[in-house]
Amino acid sequence: MQRLGGVSRVSGGGWRAPSIRLRLLALALAPLAMVLPVLVAILASWGSEYFDRLMVTKVRSDLAVAHGYFERVQAGVGHAVQALAGSERLARARRAHDAGALNTLLADARTQLQLDFLLLLDAHGCLPDARPALCLADWPVERAALAGQGRTELDVFSPTLLAQLSPGLAGQAAMALRPNDKAAPTTRSQENRGLLIHTAAPVLDADGRLQGVLAGGVLLNRNLEFIDHLNAVVYPRDALPFGSQGTATLFLGDVRVATNVRLFAGERAIGTRVSATVNQAVLQEGGVWLNRAFVVQDWYVSGYMPLMDSHQRRVGMLYVGFLEEPLVRAKRAALGLVVALFIVVMGGASLLAVWWARGIYLPIQRMQATMRAWGAGKLSARVGPLTPLDEMAELARHFDRLLDQLQSQTEALQQWGNALDGEVARRTQDLSQALADLRSAQHQLVRQEKLAAMGQLTAGVAHEINNPVAVIQGNLDILIDVLGPQGCEPVRDEIRLIREQIHRIRMIVAKLLQFSRPTEYVGYLEPIALDALVQDGLLLVGHLLRRTSIAITQQLDSSRLVVGNKGELQQVLINLLVNAIQAMPEGGVLTLSSEDWDEAGMPIGVRLSVSDTGPGIPPAHLDKLFQPFFTADKADGNGLGLWVSQGIVERYGGNLTAANRPEGGSCFTVWLRLEALG
Repeated sequence: MQRLGGVSRVSGGGWRAPSIRLRLLALALAPLAMVLPVLVAILASWGSEYFDRLMVTKVRSDLAVAHGYFERVQAGVGHAVQALAGSERLARARRAHDAGALNTLLADARTQLQLDFLLLLDAHGCLPDARPALCLADWPVERAALAGQGRTELDVFSPTLLAQLSPGLAGQAAMALRPNDKAAPTTRSQENRGLLIHTAAPVLDADGRLQGVLAGGVLLNRNLEFIDHLNAVVYPRDALPFGSQGTATLFLGDVRVATNVRLFAGERAIGTRVSATVNQAVLQEGGVWLNRAFVVQDWYVSGYMPLMDSHQRRVGMLYVGFLEEPLVRAKRAALGLVVALFIVVMGGASLLAVWWARGIYLPIQRMQATMRAWGAGKLSARVGPLTPLDEMAELARHFDRLLDQLQSQTEALQQWGNALDGEVARRTQDLSQALADLRSAQHQLVRQEKLAAMGQLTAGVAHEINNPVAVIQGNLDILIDVLGPQGCEPVRDEIRLIREQIHRIRMIVAKLLQFSRPTEYVGYLEPIALDALVQDGLLLVGHLLRRTSIAITQQLDSSRLVVGNKGELQQVLINLLVNAIQAMPEGGVLTLSSEDWDEAGMPIGVRLSVSDTGPGIPPAHLDKLFQPFFTADKADGNGLGLWVSQGIVERYGGNLTAANRPEGGSCFTVWLRLEALG
């Protein structure tokens, strides 16, 4: 056999698979070589996408801040003009009919409020004695003021109107358009219109009658102080990482009329135009642009939103954005660092894989040498102990154990014997359990026979008592009739006492019959309030409560009345209270609660619950609680209380249930219908 590299060629022809060493190395390194590049690619893709989403989220937040500041400036201009319109100093100047003083007041106010124009129009929205005539009544802002409502909007004024409003405004608004091959084609070479914050407020006399309109405004064209302050609000110093710079711009149409975006040599880019793509998306379609965009000479992460005038027309845009290049460089550097870390990790993992593979193929070589020694007749050869104690070491030990086959067979027989003994023990245990169940059934049958005999005896005793009671009652009625009212008067108390004792005997008989036939109705029905029933029950078990340190909690949320026999229901409640008290010999909390019982939105009855904080009911006893003579190992119980209580409740069509509370203790619930069934 000839060996060529890691592949062996059998002398008889054909090729043998590579050695186990090479296959282990390939198996260890192949996942690293395939998985790590995929992870790098996934991380790069996810990181780039997350970075882009983060940038869009950032510029969306910046645009919201800029728009909020712009609205606050608009509102501030409007509030200032409205305050002046309603001020006493303006009213005094008007009442003095001194035109010079009024003009001086308006000029001082315009300077103080930093307005570009401030005019007092008459009640028709026109400026008296203006040449040429100046009337602003057609503007929505002035129309609202003439109607008695102050209003502030963004409007576009023509050059002529700007010149009429204030000298120099037309010159401040005019700007030459700079060429831009990315902007939409246009034949214009200059922008002469003005973008203004336009506000007006009504001027009223002391009686609330309209006397005129105070109109004012701020020209935003070339308003560098406003745009620089807006930029400082959105992008304060060191707000952007990696040296990125934030910018802000106001557009009139697609023309930058106020911006801190710079051209070459630090000149502001006033008069440049937005790209055709942004123009179409924002001005033409009315959308908000949140994406990268080419701004003058660099790519910015940009946010554009349309600005509406008082006629609800899109007349301009508000823009904020920051340089993309510094952030992209940081992203690339981070990605490069991740790739470098992956390369280092892959190299280290490869070295570790080679070292681990060596720990696998060396034990295999030792086992191969042992097999060759056995083939040569050296029967004492063994693999021996291997380190570390892993699967290969276990395989070597098993290989050595095969050399002593008799011992292995003996151990197997011993295991089978142990398993057989375990099966016999399990079957014996099953038989013992079956015998125990049989004894329990026999005890239950004996109890039922005792109960039946007791019921027959009780019914017979009750019947025998009823006969003499009926004779006594009849003779008493005859005696009363014979004696008459006057004859009965001397023994009236004795007759009343006899009647009460007869009634008491009948109630005792009724209870005996109820005990012998608990599922049949016995007693008188009346409307019963659970609140009163609970208070009476607590009074009756008060002597037991005073012996313990049990706290009483009442949550009686039901005000419905149930129809039943008060004595029977009192018996059920007292039975449950006594059981709860006995469950808490060391003290605890006894909770009595009631609530309405509704089904499918219909009133059915009420639920009365008695809860304790005792040890709870053993799970094995839950199914036996309501069986007769089951005492749950109580020394002083007869096992009939819960059984009789359940029979009383079920006779009214209700139910009595028991359960353990998750927080500890047990809860017995009495379900009573509003009207008894049957």
